[in-house]
Amino acid sequence: MDTLTETIKREIGQHFVFGFHGQTASNDIKMLIKDYFVGNIILMKRNIKDFEQVRSLVHELQLIAKEADHEKPLMIGIDQENGLVSAFSSPAAGTQFPGAMAIAAIGSIDMAEAVAGATANELRLAGINWAYSPVADVNSDPLNPVIGVRSFGDDPKKVAQFSTAVARGLSSNGVASCAKHFPGHGDTHVDSHLSLPRILKSKEALGSTELLPFQSIMEAGVLSSVMTGHMALPEITGDDTPASLSKTITTDILRKSLCYNGVVVTDCLEMDAIADVNNGGCGVEEGAVRSLEAGADIVMICHTFQRQVGALESVYRATLSGRLKNGWIESEKRISYMKDGFAKSWSAVLPAEGDDFVYQWQELKKRNISLSHEAYCRSTAVIWGSKLLSGISPQIQSGKGQILLLTPSMESVNKAVDDEESIIRNSDGIVRNTAGASYLSLASSVKKRRECNHCVYSATDAHIFDARSLDGVSGIIFVMRNADQRPWQRQHLVKILQTLRTPTNELSIPVIVVASCGPYDLMEGFEDSRDSIVYLGTFEFTAEAFEAVVAVIFGEHQATGKVPVSIVGR
Repeated sequence: MDTLTETIKREIGQHFVFGFHGQTASNDIKMLIKDYFVGNIILMKRNIKDFEQVRSLVHELQLIAKEADHEKPLMIGIDQENGLVSAFSSPAAGTQFPGAMAIAAIGSIDMAEAVAGATANELRLAGINWAYSPVADVNSDPLNPVIGVRSFGDDPKKVAQFSTAVARGLSSNGVASCAKHFPGHGDTHVDSHLSLPRILKSKEALGSTELLPFQSIMEAGVLSSVMTGHMALPEITGDDTPASLSKTITTDILRKSLCYNGVVVTDCLEMDAIADVNNGGCGVEEGAVRSLEAGADIVMICHTFQRQVGALESVYRATLSGRLKNGWIESEKRISYMKDGFAKSWSAVLPAEGDDFVYQWQELKKRNISLSHEAYCRSTAVIWGSKLLSGISPQIQSGKGQILLLTPSMESVNKAVDDEESIIRNSDGIVRNTAGASYLSLASSVKKRRECNHCVYSATDAHIFDARSLDGVSGIIFVMRNADQRPWQRQHLVKILQTLRTPTNELSIPVIVVASCGPYDLMEGFEDSRDSIVYLGTFEFTAEAFEAVVAVIFGEHQATGKVPVSIVGR
């Protein structure tokens, strides 16, 4: 066979999920659906404006596929983990719900399932049928730069319980779940967006920690798909082949050892662990072939049209040469089964005109905003200083003078999170020194209750203030964001405490420290301050999490959340 038939090209197209740019169907994505028969689409934050626009966009994509004679509708996926990675969430689109670690802080499996179910109902009404959630990674390494609060915690059994609940909430409400990032991205301090992490664990060690959540979801029968990650496990595979491209990981462990028969999709191959050929990566096009050889069903490429076409044509060539020849029929069945369960039929994805989806959306949003508020209120945690807080809150609530709010200047968290915060970047892609949208909302929450002076502090500030600048200040809220990895934040706190310390070792002004991302900011040190400062955790820097913590600070409700990870010195 010198050329591929259209039938084979149509089959190959089902093995890719592609992203595109724009809030309407671009010419690129139209070509990929019509001419390359791509069967799965991922929507990114850049594609989302509001509910009606998303629903119209999804309808347009499905109509293009139908008119191109696709046998089954498209799977339309999205990164909707909730919390910091919530591509669909905005005031005009989906409801903002707490992310994994905030949900785990609530401690309720029922709440985890309810939030996931509410998320699924919104996605499904917009036409989205595949959520890349839950995050089943166990956050074993506090310095993990890419998982962190996206994980339910560092206890494999609890991560298993919560991730299973999320998968159940999604799938039982009509949206395919996707547990990620197999076999586990939690025990590393390298971000696979930037380089290839190496996890030096045996298969036995992996089985006792990382694999437990995935096993739990599989055994519960609520797992629609698994996403493989870009991390090397040389003690298992014998080399530095990324898990997403490794037959040992994808076929031998996931398929054979764990007996998983559902869809396997790779993480985006444009991440540098794969794409950067100058630093050990094989490139996107070759990566597509290798991942299918390894046993993946669907290859994800989110951003670049040229790479998407290049990957398709590389798979064409590999199919013609016989390099790709085994497992295609069985793989096609798995994708078809998922589509039957969640994309269903053309009549389901292209409903009749006149259905009042706007009214349904408005009613759903009312219910979900109420659920979100309840969840965030229950997620705020006192890491230490609960007795001190009970004394400070009345002072903060009824006292006179300003609240001094200090928030850190924006720095890159990781590529999975950064653009969710709508960070302003300069022409070189570097994050500018700015408060960030959510920290401005935090200031607004405080200002609704008291006069507030909001200052942004940064690594380049010599000192934020001295004692003379505290005239009229009756309380300080000092916000950190992953300060365990950014020591300049801790250094500023030390200077503040030194300035406020009285001869009797008390503080002249109440200080409340808020960990606005990972709860590890004061994991070490500051033991001598545990009796003089209150330390709260929100587990994410969203406006909703900040409104909840401000309500706690002002004594409007109690913080009932519990930190779901081990912290030295607690």
